[in-house]
Amino acid sequence: MPIYAIGDREPTIDPTAFVHPDAVVIGDVRIGPESSVWPTAVLRADYGAIIIGAQSSVQDGTVIHCTDTEDTVIGDRCTIGHNVHIEGATIHDDSLIGSGSIVLNGSVIGPCSLVGAGALVPGRKVVPPHARALGVPCVVTEHAIEGRPDEFGAQTYVRNAHWYRAELRRLG
Repeated sequence: MPIYAIGDREPTIDPTAFVHPDAVVIGDVRIGPESSVWPTAVLRADYGAIIIGAQSSVQDGTVIHCTDTEDTVIGDRCTIGHNVHIEGATIHDDSLIGSGSIVLNGSVIGPCSLVGAGALVPGRKVVPPHARALGVPCVVTEHAIEGRPDEFGAQTYVRNAHWYRAELRRLG
């Protein structure tokens, strides 16, 4: 799998995490226990840091970057959907970032929140805990989410990470 240092910035990947061989990890990327990074995801921390907590998944085609002034921080048990772009933002624990969405610099997604598929969270936007951010640009709804928005999906990806670590093999 392509894992790269850039200068003195090197990835730190927990031994229980799963990084698919077709994902790319560059620089100061820290991946926590039982987290997973899936095919064609790119995590590039050449200036700042990308920090991913425990049991979070970064799904296929997602691009995560940071800047020299804004790290990207993803908490525990987060699901980052397919083809998401996150740049210099903070995603708190137990949140779901829907497929195809964009979360820009300085944005903060509160715990147990949902960013809908295809939504745009503009720079410096704050999505409070247990909220929904929907649309382009996003509108934050006042309807509270009870519990974790993707509890079952998050646990599925933890199980998949263990399965893939144990049984994935290349045939060609």
